[in-house]
Amino acid sequence: MNLSGKRVLYISYNGMLDPLGQSQVIPYLKELAKLGLEFTLVSFERPQAFTAEGLKRCQELQQELALSKIDWHKLRYHKTPSLPATAYDVIAGIRYCAPLVRKRKIELVHARSHIPATIAWRLKQRFGVKMIFDLRGLMADEYVDAGHWRKDSVRYQLTKGAERRALTAADGVVTLTERIWPTISEWGALRNRKVAHEVVPCCADLAIFRFDEAARNRVRLELGLNDQFVIVYSGSIDGWYLTEEMADFFVVLKNQNQRTHFLWLTTTRHERIKSIMRNRRITETAYTVIAATPRDVPSYLSAADAGLAFIKPCFSKLASSPTKYAEYLGCGLPLIINAGVGDSDDLILEHGAGVLAEGFGASDYLQAAIEIKEFVDDARHTRSRAREVAEQLFDLRKVGVRRYARLYESLLNAS
Repeated sequence: MNLSGKRVLYISYNGMLDPLGQSQVIPYLKELAKLGLEFTLVSFERPQAFTAEGLKRCQELQQELALSKIDWHKLRYHKTPSLPATAYDVIAGIRYCAPLVRKRKIELVHARSHIPATIAWRLKQRFGVKMIFDLRGLMADEYVDAGHWRKDSVRYQLTKGAERRALTAADGVVTLTERIWPTISEWGALRNRKVAHEVVPCCADLAIFRFDEAARNRVRLELGLNDQFVIVYSGSIDGWYLTEEMADFFVVLKNQNQRTHFLWLTTTRHERIKSIMRNRRITETAYTVIAATPRDVPSYLSAADAGLAFIKPCFSKLASSPTKYAEYLGCGLPLIINAGVGDSDDLILEHGAGVLAEGFGASDYLQAAIEIKEFVDDARHTRSRAREVAEQLFDLRKVGVRRYARLYESLLNAS
């Protein structure tokens, strides 16, 4: 693979101090840089990055990235008022990136999501560089499915228009799932047009997310879990994540096996979880809520027996790849997930990664509860099996980096 000396501008609307930047941008760029790619990274950082402590962290990160020959530039992210703030960021991004393209003789712009894609579209118009539109989901449709926008709203129409322009201009497209590509590829912007495409799901660093027996024993001792069957949920609550439905499932699961414990790993809104559990008459001895640091999450996952994630099934979520799937599997946890989200159905039905709740009724929960008990009792479904699925589908280096590198090579070395 000949990528040495190829010059790429990578634009991210997620900050590099944000968890997503730390897990879903920096590790990829560091690995790709080892192949000889020369990255200029531009990210939009939240206000915390410009405090005294934030600036110190930025300086340390800039030095760290420089060791991998990644030249990092940060811009301020603006949130409100929403539409003018985003327009301002787009204009600021174009003005800032244009001199970088000239000075560094950029050959390809990699745009991570819609706002960077709008910036990249303008840069391609102006300089003729190649462009990758890395779709992190269907932004406008997500807002509609969440009930925040209407399809006839100005925001929706503007966002879809920007999406169409970016797809029309893109030389390469990245999607998170196999399932959404047949739909997107038939949209007017891509239909009958040759474009390089890769599916790159949200992967995990499996050197970090792995089963640790010593950590399992320590955490279970600290939490007094003894021989209980522990299900874990890790991440944000509410919104796309169906918190109340997950609690309802736990009630059914616990009715099947009283020695069942729910471990919630989330950094905020602990009172919300306690209220949900209280309303279902679940005693505090039956669950634990912990604000685990990213560093400690693998240890807590190792202490569990299955990973739970119920997500709102809708059109936009067909393009979604939850990172927690990779993290659960990497730590040897079978999944308990619902149908209709990204490639989740195939993950269970084809790869045997756990059990699938077909819906959110009592009978669906009971069937999933019975199946997960049978699943973990079956000697074929060991932690090593979950790990195998993670390595096959979600390994950051073997899957994510290789597919990005393949896409870069197809575009940068094209005649």
